[in-house]
This record gives sequence, C-alpha cells and structure tokens, in this order.
Amino acid sequence: MYEKEMAALVQRAGALLTDTTQALEITAKGRANFVTQMDVAVQEQLRRDLHELDPSVVLLAEEQKNGQPKIEGRYWILDPIDGTQNFIRHLGLSAVSLAYYENRQIMSSVIYNPFTKELFQAVRGQGAFLNGRKIQVTETASLEDSLVAVGTSPYEREYTATNFALWQEIFRHSLDIRRSGSACLDLAYVAAGRYDCYFERNLKPWDMAAGILLVEEAQGRVTNYVGERPAIVGNDDICAGNVHVQPELLAYIQRFWHDNG
Repeated sequence: MYEKEMAALVQRAGALLTDTTQALEITAKGRANFVTQMDVAVQEQLRRDLHELDPSVVLLAEEQKNGQPKIEGRYWILDPIDGTQNFIRHLGLSAVSLAYYENRQIMSSVIYNPFTKELFQAVRGQGAFLNGRKIQVTETASLEDSLVAVGTSPYEREYTATNFALWQEIFRHSLDIRRSGSACLDLAYVAAGRYDCYFERNLKPWDMAAGILLVEEAQGRVTNYVGERPAIVGNDDICAGNVHVQPELLAYIQRFWHDNG
C-alpha cells in the first residue's frame, strides 16, 4: 500500500541531502546525538507530502515530539536522515527511511541512500527489492562464516562495557564484524545479502521499522533479544539475519546476557 507514492516522495526529499550549496548547521541534542537543518528540511517536506497523500495517517518521526504511539494506530514512521553523523562527515552512509504501519504491522517500506542512488523497497507479501531488482538474504549456514553488522548504541554509554564484551564474543565466533553508523542501512544490507546478520540494542521505531520489513520480505528473520517480534512503535532490541544464522546469533546474545546481565 502506498509503495509507489512513498518511493517517489522519499527520492524527492532525499535529493535535498546532496545539495552542497547550503552551509551545514548542526545542533547537539545530546552526546553523540546531533540534528542538522537538513534533517528538519527533509522531515518537513515529507510531512507535507505525506499529509497530502493521506491526512488520516499520523507521522511518527525522529525530529518531532510524538508522545506515546498506540499499537493499533496508523503511522508513517520516518527517519529523515538515518546516519546523521555520517552525513555531517560526508561518509555517504546515510539514508531516508520511511515505513507505513497499519493493523499492528509494517505494510510497506522504503530506504533511500541518495549518495549511492540505492532505493530499497518492500511490500508485505510481495518481496524486497533494490532499484527494482528482487533481493534476498544470504544462505550462509553458520555464524563462523558470517559477516556480522553491529550497532554501538552511542546515546547510551552506560552499556559500553557490556556491549563491547558482547561484540568481542560474537567476533570470536564469526567471520568478521562491521559498523556502518546507520541502522536502517544495516538492515537493508542484510536484506540484500551484503551482511549475514545484524544486532543492536534499544532502537527507536524510525531506526528499524522500514528495515525490518525489508529483511522479512527478503526471506530473513528478525526478533528482539528475547526471540519475540520487535515492538515496532516502541523501543526494542534487534537481531536480524538469514534463517540459519539469526537463531545462532540470538543464542549467543541470550547466553551472554544470562551470564552478564
């Protein structure tokens, strides 16, 4: 539902990120947490466009006060720039992430990186696509052969010691690890078979909603750290991967938290 309109609107808004004629204005929201005038501009353009598309759908977005969303609601779930620090530093690993949520589930999603011109799309029951080409997760059979993406939870430094200990444990049992700085791109890359799996604690709805549907429609599996479906309109942990590796990764995470929680 709305997949064609969502793709067109996100690509149009994403073009703002590549406009190099404006000086970048940066505001600190907290430690390692920044917002630029571009985050605000992209969100405002999409707010107007999405309201025009369907004014009955509520916008749930990073750069606004949302209150407590209800699980039964209908939402556009938007991150205007996922990977803001990457954007500030011109790394090219930033994306606009948009999902449509209804009936307690994500129905369609779009993730667009304007620097690589990569458009990831998924519609429930219809598969996942990259620039119109169908994608799917890897068939890697074990964690020891897997490239694992991790997120550092940079806004929650109280978890630093345990997070790094967990990453060390996973690194010991995997092929290698990666850290991109964009949760939505990490999930999109799992869906596209670039990573075998990805995990991070305490993500916000706009960090994970679009990417969760991409992984699921690419024949992958996504749970939180207790093995349940993530709470889409609330904060939750994410463990995503193909159907072989994700359960193994999740088991390592659960054993670690049982022993170190």
